[in-house]
Amino acid sequence: MGILIFLLQRALATIPLLIAISFVSFAIILAVPGDYVDTWMSQTMAQTGLTRVELEPQAAELRERLGLDQPFYIQYWRWITGVVTSGDFGQSFFHSRPVTEVIGLRFWRTLLLAVITLIFGQLIGVFLGIYAATHQYKLGDTLATLIAFFGIVIPKFIIALVILYFLAFVYHSPYIGAIFSPQYMLQDHWSWGKVWDFFLHVWPILLISIWAGQAYTLRIMRGNLLDVMRAQYIETARAKGLSRRKIVYRHALPNALHPIVMNLGGRFDYMIKGEIEIAIVLGIPTIGPLILSSVSNRDMYVVSAIFLIVAVALVIGNLIADFLLALLDPRIRQATMESKS
Repeated sequence: MGILIFLLQRALATIPLLIAISFVSFAIILAVPGDYVDTWMSQTMAQTGLTRVELEPQAAELRERLGLDQPFYIQYWRWITGVVTSGDFGQSFFHSRPVTEVIGLRFWRTLLLAVITLIFGQLIGVFLGIYAATHQYKLGDTLATLIAFFGIVIPKFIIALVILYFLAFVYHSPYIGAIFSPQYMLQDHWSWGKVWDFFLHVWPILLISIWAGQAYTLRIMRGNLLDVMRAQYIETARAKGLSRRKIVYRHALPNALHPIVMNLGGRFDYMIKGEIEIAIVLGIPTIGPLILSSVSNRDMYVVSAIFLIVAVALVIGNLIADFLLALLDPRIRQATMESKS
């Protein structure tokens, strides 16, 4: 019961944050000079040769029909009211479809890749960190430290560009710029062939994100475990004659994991941003390229919806991290119960 109260309090505390994020994301896209109608006019002028003066009547009509002639606060209120009351994120100007349809599978693909990279990145980082800490100053520790160092300092988009070069110009890979091969594009059900084809298209995202994600976790896990192994209760466990394996995994590891579990929400944020960055470079149809094209086209409802949905996903990720931390550390549950009483 204490954990549920703790999570409920955290969830309620995030409501003002989500409101602020929705307001800021909506304001940012409107703060950029021009709007979708200006983009439409530029494209129409380039295609038809008409002048801005000739297109102005149509532009004014389009701006009125889309509600872009209204003040900022009215546009924001209409949008956020639709989001809260009916889950309506508005209409995409560029695609002429509801925003939910435009985002659609792109968001779930981004979320799936972020969750996969988060899980494997954290697991690999934890086990490599344990190995490095238990083999301090040996060859394995040095290699693990180098892996962590390069994973932190090398920008992800640089690695993506290198992989893209080899795939496109050296190996002439057909698995570039798409999420599935043509034979699986219209296949509704999943099969092992479709899963493997999906992996062949997205493995650069998984490789780069997992490498970058495990590097931070490895470094933190190594330092935490070395600190915990010097604690007094570990010395007591050694004096009792417990095996090294029991001391590490039963007594030291749970306490060393606290900072890693506590930062899971932040790592989830890192994985989503990393996936977006790499997908833009590789041209994989997830949220990343959609954000870029929507900002370029001033498609404000799409951009604002993506920011808000990603923010909600990060809030949920932080709540899950809080839940896991409360399960791992009885002191958090006890503190929640005491605050309730």
